[in-house]
Amino acid sequence: MNIQELVQTKQCTVVDVRSPEEFQGGHVVESINIPLQDIPNHLEKLKEFKKPLILCCASGNRSGQAQRFLLAQGIECYNGGSWMDVNY
Repeated sequence: MNIQELVQTKQCTVVDVRSPEEFQGGHVVESINIPLQDIPNHLEKLKEFKKPLILCCASGNRSGQAQRFLLAQGIECYNGGSWMDVNY
């Protein structure tokens, strides 16, 4: 199953790692906003979300950083790139 199918069938959790201000400007419906710098402080919360996590941001850079960190913590996740790319 690819990212689009996971998002469309709601078999994942979309986590937007942009700032709250960016998130308020537009985001994927039902996505969760946890800014990149706050990811380490929310590990337990992230472990409880439906897996896999689909991470997104403005361009894919911050979500890529979050993905590398979370994979190292054993959390199944994918870099979805820009939030507009996963806004199905």
